[in-house]
Order: sequence, then C-alpha cells, then structure tokens
Amino acid sequence: MAMAMVCLGTSAVASEAGSGAEGKPLIVVSTTQIADFTRQVVGNRFAVHGILAPGADPHTYQPTPGDARRVARAALVIENGLFLEGSNWMTILANDAGRPLLTATQGVRLLELPEDAEEEHPYDPHAWFDPANAAVYVRNITRAVSELMPEHAGEFRARSTLYLAQLRALDGWIREQLAVLPEDRRLLVTSHDAFEYFARAYNLRTSAPVGWSTGSELGAGLTPARRREVVAAIAESGVPAIFVETSVNPAVIRQIAEEAGVRVADPLYSDSMGAPGSPGDTYIGMMRENVLTIIAALAPQDGDPE
Repeated sequence: MAMAMVCLGTSAVASEAGSGAEGKPLIVVSTTQIADFTRQVVGNRFAVHGILAPGADPHTYQPTPGDARRVARAALVIENGLFLEGSNWMTILANDAGRPLLTATQGVRLLELPEDAEEEHPYDPHAWFDPANAAVYVRNITRAVSELMPEHAGEFRARSTLYLAQLRALDGWIREQLAVLPEDRRLLVTSHDAFEYFARAYNLRTSAPVGWSTGSELGAGLTPARRREVVAAIAESGVPAIFVETSVNPAVIRQIAEEAGVRVADPLYSDSMGAPGSPGDTYIGMMRENVLTIIAALAPQDGDPE
C-alpha cells in the first residue's frame, strides 16, 4: 500500500497556518499515542491538539465541526492511517482544508489482516503496539517538524534521540517481564484484535472475538457457531483470564468469559491511552501498565493446579 506524506514545503507552511491557544504553530493529530509521540519531539515549539480524547475509539469516531476548524488552522496534520481512523476521516479533514498531512505509519513493517477480515484494505493499523514501529512513527514526526521549523531541527533531533532510547529500554523491559509466562499462558484474548503487533514482537498468541475493528456493531459478526468455537478454545487453552479494553465496550468479552469459566482481567489500553494523571497517560506508561496487567492475569501463581 502506498502511503505518502503531503509535501510540507518549508517553514512558510507554519507561518501561513493559524496558531494554537498558546500562540504557537498548531499540529493536529488523531490519536492519543500520536499526540504523545509528537509532544515528545516538539517540546514547546508547537501546540499539539489531539482530536481523540482518552478512551475514545478511532474506528467509530465521527469528526465534529470544531475538529474541521482546528484542522483548517493546522501547520501539520498527523494521522495513523491504514483506516484506523474509521472511514479515513483524518485524511478527509486534511484534504478538505488543504493542510499538509503526515501518515505516521509510513515505513513501518505492516501485518496483513486475515483473509476473513472482510475489509477493503489489507493491513492491520495497530502498528504502535510494537515499540520498534513506535520508533518509526517518531522518526517520521521528527522529519516532518524539522522541515516545518528547520531552525529548530537540531533540537527536534536531540529530543527524538532521547525518546528513541527510552523506547529501546521499554522493549527490553517488556521482554524481561513477559519471560515469566510459560507457553501455555501466552494466549492473549481481547475484545478486538488490536494486539497482533504486540504478540508478534513478544512471542504471544492472540484471539479476538470481535475481530480487528470495532467499526460495526460490536459483536454483530460473532455468529453462534463462532461464539461456541471461541468459548471452547478459551476453555481448552487453560488461560485463567481474558481481557477487556479501555476503549471498547466490554459486554461481549464479559459474556464469553462467563461461558468459558474464566475471569475477566483488568482492562488493557488499546486504541487509546489513559486519562491525564493515570498510569497509562503516556505511550510508555500505557505499554508498561498493559504488561503488568497481562502478567498479573496470566502468570502462574502459588496454588494453581499443576
């Protein structure tokens, strides 16, 4: 799939655009994760506005007139792409306003959706769940803002270098933590299939009753036969718990857990980070909290049956 960034030109683009509330050039992004990546790179040189609030679902979000007005004032618009943003709403907003658009997933190693996903596009959009891909997002953002403000490019590169080191440390920490899970506890059952990149990176298996997208009515595609198959597979696997997500309705996964005789673990952060002040209010915090939640739910405990 070809993914290109709209030509940014020079710093004239920033001067022609409007400014944020702080009088700085404005960058408008779609997701909470991209907002965090962007702030890590730009520091206080730009105002960064994330359209999606913590807990919001990008698959189902409907842009507002206020979103369109902000995009029209932006020096740069950043999306995840790969149709994470529902019907491609971020691309549409940027194109309608004639604003420069960066697709942050440009250059990541993409995973193909399963053949039964019934989507027109072939790739899984949840690429940030592998920190190696998160690093690609950060490099893309660094290049884009350096082109907008070349006089501060050195500062952006330095901030990026520091953050990339933190992402490498995060990757190493995740590997160490998940090493406690034996092979029969390495199945991650979640509401929707947002965790395949994470699973591939850290030698886990995934199952998601709702599929990869929450864009249709939640659970509408879960036929009785498929539901029985999922319940039987969970019961047979021996995993003690399955997971709801902070940005997805938990009803389906709770029903399946009851039928399979397993407990519902604490929620995982998936398509959104946590609210400000919560442990998951940054990308690194979100990933760490997810790992701790997974270990608490799946790691063998004293008293478990042999």
